[in-house]
Amino acid sequence: MFELLGAGFLHIFLQPLNFLLIILGVGIGIILGAMPGLTATMGIAIALPLTFGMPPESGLTLLCSIFIGGIHGGGIPGILIKTPGTPASAASMIDGYELSRQGKASLALGVHAFSSATGSFFATILLIFGSALIARFALNFGPAEFFLLALFGLSVVSSVTGKSTIKGLMAAGLGLLLSTVGIDPIKGYSRYSFGRYELMDGFNLVPALIGLFAISQVLSELELVDVPIVKADKVRVNLPDRKTILHLMPTILKSSVIGTLIGAIPGPGAILGSFIPYAEAKRSSKTPEKFGKGALEGVAAAEAGNNSAAIGALIPTLTLGIPGEAATAVLIGGLMILGLQPGPMLFVENGDVVYALFASILVAAVILLILGLFMAQYMGKIIILPKKYLLPIVLLLCMIGSYAIRNSVFDMGVALVFGLLGYVFRRIDYPTVPILLGLILGPIAESNFRRALLISRGDLGIFLSSSFCYGLIVLTLLSLIFGYRLTTSLNRQAAKEGIHEE
Repeated sequence: MFELLGAGFLHIFLQPLNFLLIILGVGIGIILGAMPGLTATMGIAIALPLTFGMPPESGLTLLCSIFIGGIHGGGIPGILIKTPGTPASAASMIDGYELSRQGKASLALGVHAFSSATGSFFATILLIFGSALIARFALNFGPAEFFLLALFGLSVVSSVTGKSTIKGLMAAGLGLLLSTVGIDPIKGYSRYSFGRYELMDGFNLVPALIGLFAISQVLSELELVDVPIVKADKVRVNLPDRKTILHLMPTILKSSVIGTLIGAIPGPGAILGSFIPYAEAKRSSKTPEKFGKGALEGVAAAEAGNNSAAIGALIPTLTLGIPGEAATAVLIGGLMILGLQPGPMLFVENGDVVYALFASILVAAVILLILGLFMAQYMGKIIILPKKYLLPIVLLLCMIGSYAIRNSVFDMGVALVFGLLGYVFRRIDYPTVPILLGLILGPIAESNFRRALLISRGDLGIFLSSSFCYGLIVLTLLSLIFGYRLTTSLNRQAAKEGIHEE
């Protein structure tokens, strides 16, 4: 293994083209991830024709570098203007944007870059040494376990709802209802599409995301158009100081482990890989009341989690031939185009290619830190623009991003409707993040719940059929109890502070 890994590093550094492909791929990925609607998945798909004729190692290096850069890039606009470039960056936006509003955009972006790079690097180490073990762990998940995992993901709502768990659960319920629009996953008939073929696949996630967080934010900011977005005059992005890094390191490492394990399970991907580490960081924090108000641990946990989950998604992709998420599904196509068959025999027949890929991901993690800091510094300049210029630009980009997914004007309408929904929810003090979680996890929960019942012929005992089921049920209950207790505690503290101020 170490010989193959060493040969992989030599392949990168003795052939300048491969090193340049890593830099190019990470840079392209960051730009695509930072533009709502232009995802890493799209970047990989666009880059596939460029790999024709390339050696397999070089082609995979380019594709995976775009993937890594894309996951990271989505957090930059989320932190700066509350417009996450990708759904996986929604969790880092929660505290990152609050830090920007406090004039700490530079610090937030520095933590964002460091956490992303560290999470990617550490997850790759786990990928190298634990691929087979984690893949066997993921194989134990059947429909019952997938349903309970989705249920556990929904329980995270109690940790990101703010002042009221009930409001958060109601918002998540609305997200679940909206996720039922489209083709029934088991019987195949259309539901709630009202004759519109555009709704046959349900609401496209990216326009919904853009509407809920970006357009609703634009509408809210219009009321305060003369108030600067942040207090800082300019953004200079540097690494956090040594004390901050040491303080955040336990959170980053723990989130990396959690994210890698979640990513190794086909389906959840980087989205759930960001929210669950975020919730765990909040649960274990000595100052949970700071989360949602600009906690550096929140940014670190979410970014380390989603980047490590992206790397973790390569585990079932390479070892089993099962895509961990949408981007790795496209990557499987890239492997086949390059003449490689993903699965257990890939490590036997093409071990040199696999370990060259692992080496390139480790190098890409380091490049990600350098380019992340450098590029965020220039992207950060957008926040010093006056709102009367910035808001129309953001709205235009939202419309372009919504249209670009499927070249559909209908998706632009979806973004506007979700934007109005998000704006109304803000005005009545309901959280919008749970709606996104409901939209994401609803199809996973419904399809696996019904498959499990079909397998068991209606016997609910299937949800207690393994130790994994019991573990996930316990985690879900603990998450709900902790979220409720935390919300109650924060409300009491806020009430005391209000009385003290009076």
